[in-house]
Amino acid sequence: MPVGGAETLLVNLMRRLDPNVLQPEVICLKEPGPLGEQIRDEFPVHSQLIGSKYDATVLYRLARLMHHSQTDVVITVGAGDKMFWGRLAARLARVPVVISALHSTGWPDGVGRLNRLLTPLTSAFIAVADSHAEYLVHQERFPANKVHVVRNGVDCNRFARDPAAKKQVCAELGLPTSVQFAGIVAALRPEKNHALLVAAAAKLRKVHPDLHWLIVGDGPEREGIESQCRQLNVADRVHLLGVRHDTPRLLSALDVFTLCSLNEASPVSILEALACEVPVIASDVGSVGETVLEGQTGLLFANEDLEGMIAGLNQLLGDGLLRERMGRTGRQLVLRTGSLESMVKGYQRLATSLYDNVTGASSSAGVAV
Repeated sequence: MPVGGAETLLVNLMRRLDPNVLQPEVICLKEPGPLGEQIRDEFPVHSQLIGSKYDATVLYRLARLMHHSQTDVVITVGAGDKMFWGRLAARLARVPVVISALHSTGWPDGVGRLNRLLTPLTSAFIAVADSHAEYLVHQERFPANKVHVVRNGVDCNRFARDPAAKKQVCAELGLPTSVQFAGIVAALRPEKNHALLVAAAAKLRKVHPDLHWLIVGDGPEREGIESQCRQLNVADRVHLLGVRHDTPRLLSALDVFTLCSLNEASPVSILEALACEVPVIASDVGSVGETVLEGQTGLLFANEDLEGMIAGLNQLLGDGLLRERMGRTGRQLVLRTGSLESMVKGYQRLATSLYDNVTGASSSAGVAV
C-alpha cells in the first residue's frame, strides 16, 4: 500500500465504516507499504503472501486466511494479480460476496485476459464515475447488472482552503512568498506521466520565472524524474517532496493543480485539490472530465499534449480571478458529489445488500480488501 490515490481512499473508507456492520481486514500480496504499516494498529494487516506474480501457491494461502477469519465479503482494489488471485481465493474459501473495485481503465499488470475470465465469479464491479461504468460495460463487457457506481469521496473538513499554507511552504523551501506553485499528488509510476510535467516546467521557465513545482509522492520513477529535471535544467524549480502526511496544506499552497496521467478513472487527488479551492488542469482521460469541468473547475488537454498543457497553465497562472472562481466552483462540486460520507455509505450499502441477498440474513459482516 504505497501512498497513492486508491490506497489513501481505502484507508479513509475503512476508518469511516460502521464497525457494527463491517469489520475490515487488509490483505497485501506483497509488502504492506507505508500506508499498510501506518494502519497496523487500527486494522489487521496481512502481507508477504506471494513470491512472484505467477506464484500459484498464493491461492491456498489466501483461501486459508479468508477461511480462518470467516470473511463474508472480499473486495479487490485495482486490477492485476491482486484482482485475479483475490477473486479465485475468495471462491475457493466459499466467501459469499466477491466485489472488484476498479480505479482506472486498462490492465497495466498484464493479466487482463485472465481477469476477464473471472467475471462469472464476481458479485459486483465498482466504477467510480458514470462514464467509468459505461466503459466497464461497453469496453470490458462486464454485465451491466453487476456494475455499480460508487463515486470517490474526500473529507471536505480536512481538505479545505488554508490561507496560511503558502507562506508556510515557502518558508520550508526557502522561497519568497511571491513565487507561484503548480503541483501534482500522485505515486511516481509510469502511468502518471510525470515526464510531461517536467517538460512543461522546462518550457515555462522563462515565461514564468517565479514558477515552482511541487511533486508529492514516491515510487519507481523517482530516479528517472530527477534525471530528467537535471537534463532540462529545472532541478532548482521542481521539488520532489516524497511521501507527505500534510497533503491538505501542500495543496492549499498551490496556485494550480496538475495531473497528466495516461489513464485514470476518477482521481482522488483532483477531488482533494478542488476541495482546497485549487483549479485543476489535467489530461482528458477516463472520467476526469466529470470533475474537471472545462472552464468551470479547471481546464483539460488532450492526452500527452504538451503544448495544450502549457497553454492551459499560461491561462490559469496569468489570471488570479479566474483561479479563484474555478476554485470556489470546484469545492462546491466536491461538496455535492464527492464527499467521503457518500462514498462510505455506497460501499457499505452495496456489500451488505449483496450479502443479504446471498444469505437471506440481515448482515453484520467481515470484509477483506
